[in-house]
Formats: sequence, structure tokens, C-alpha cells
Amino acid sequence: MRILRLLACAIVLPAMVAGCATEAEKPAAKAAQPATKYAAIPKNKDNDLKLFQGDGRVVKGAEALGRMQRDADVILWLAGNQFFAMDDVVGAFQKQNPGTSVGVITLPPGLLLRAIQRGGWTYNGKSYPGLPDVYASVNLGHLKALKKAGLMSTYAIYLHNEMELMVAQGNPKNIKGIKDLARPDVRTSLPNPVSEGIMRFYGRKVLERHGIWDQISAGKLCASCQTTPNNWFTAVHHRETPERIQDGRSDTGIVWVTETMEAKRAGAKVDSVRLPPEDSLVNEVSYAIGAMTQSPKKALADRYIRFLATQEAKQAYSKYGFVNASADELRLRPIP
Repeated sequence: MRILRLLACAIVLPAMVAGCATEAEKPAAKAAQPATKYAAIPKNKDNDLKLFQGDGRVVKGAEALGRMQRDADVILWLAGNQFFAMDDVVGAFQKQNPGTSVGVITLPPGLLLRAIQRGGWTYNGKSYPGLPDVYASVNLGHLKALKKAGLMSTYAIYLHNEMELMVAQGNPKNIKGIKDLARPDVRTSLPNPVSEGIMRFYGRKVLERHGIWDQISAGKLCASCQTTPNNWFTAVHHRETPERIQDGRSDTGIVWVTETMEAKRAGAKVDSVRLPPEDSLVNEVSYAIGAMTQSPKKALADRYIRFLATQEAKQAYSKYGFVNASADELRLRPIP
């Protein structure tokens, strides 16, 4: 329990900041929410919960979540925008490690971190305790929080990406850049600033630099919420934004370049508006990964991280538009 409390104090989440006093400092009537209350997975996220069995079969959703801790040889909790690449990535890993079963959860990295802090998940009203063997985020700060809690010690950078704007096919609103997100005739679907790393660490910074963050957020830090008549903050943007644009509920949204590519592969009638480097942050976006130090499957977790430096892993990711990390970035090093 002490490890969980320390992790809670290391994670900067708006709803949790007040819970970091010692037990002696906190009046009983104002005690923070118990760390045993699991993090909630949003509804209809079955495709983000997968158990790749050693025999080649794939189980999804609640069944995968329920069997993962028992049946998986290694469990990966990864920043959700990789979901469309994981069949190929895990398949390549299993070819090098025949018979190995792999559990994968692909959700916003802040939400994954919250689940680590709370010791597991709830999904569709049922609880699923347990932790990953490997965790990956789009921000090194998340891994620093794990280090501070004594749960992770080393990391590697294994991927890069960049932001762009997703729009309806043909770009009927003639959206050209970030400033257009504040136009009165443009409805936006944006990643939430609470748990989605793309907004917390990258998108918000760009919106603030353009002077439109306050207008769009209306001072609200929330998920699955309407901040203004024109803006919706998602729970899981890589699935919601293309759906909202196709349904005519939104005109545009900030996404990763790889996500527009995947939406189009899946048949979505969307297009992209590329952004200049100062807005796409192509030179800043990095994916950091590490093995949990207390994992009983740490040997296989370390093997998975070493696998990411292989040509097979690089090809699996680059097929979906990700930019591979350099050999030096892929080298394990202490978390600063």
C-alpha cells in the first residue's frame, strides 16, 4: 500500500494532487480516495484489450482482460495510439518467441498510469486487479513517476510521431492550421487534457502558444465532456475523433499522423492537414518504454524491450507510419 501511495504522489493528475499528504497529516474525514479503487476503462473499448495466445488465437475485451493476469506470459500496457500496429508487432515478437502469449492494453498513457497506481481496472462493472510487466508512454515524465515510486528503473526511446489535424474528406471547412480550431464555424474533437498524453504534453502547449487554449477549454480539464458548444474533449481520441467527424458532430481534431493513416485504412472518409514542425512537434514527440522492476515476468519483459530494437519490430511499426528510434535511443538507460 505504501508503494501505491507514493506513486499517487508522484503522478500529477488534477484530481489527485490533494491526496499526497502523509496519513498523519490528513484528517480522517478528508481522506483521499482509496488507492484500491481501480481505474475505469471507458465503454466499448474491446479492441484495446487483447490476449494474443501462444497458439495464434486472439481474445478481446472483457474475456482478454479477465484472463490476462493468469494466462499471459508478458503483459504490455502501451500508449493507445499504437493499437492498430500491435497485431503485427506482437506477431513478430511471437515468431521470435514461439508459444509465448502476450496481453496488451492500448489506452491513454495517463489512464494506464492511474491503473498502475490503483492496482487494476474496472470494465463494464467488473473489477480486474493486476499490473503490467511493461509500460510505455508518450512522455518520459510518466516513467519518472514510476521510478519515484520504486516501480521502474530503466527506459528506452523506441518510436517517434507527430501531430496533424484530421478533417472530413475533402476538407469542406477549408481548415489550414491550428488557428482555425478557434473559428466560430469549426467544431473540434480534441484529446482530453487529463489522461491523453497527446494533449497533456504536446497539443495543449501548441494551443497555448497560439493563444486559443482558454477559448477552447473554457477552463475545463475533463474527459468525455463538452467544454463549449464547439469543443468536445474525448475519452479515447484515436477512436472517437474519426467517428465524430464521419457522423458530422465535429469538423476537425488534433491526432497523430499515424492515426489518420489508420482511419483511412479502415475506410473512414477523412483527410489530414499537415502542420509545420513548430505545431506538429515532430522534433519533440518520443515514446518511452520500460519494464516494471517488481514484475514476476521481468526476464520476458526485458526480452520484449530488446526485441523493439530488431529489424522485425522496426518494420512492423514503420508499416503504420511510425518513425523508428535510433540505435542510441533504443539503448536501455537509467530513468533520470
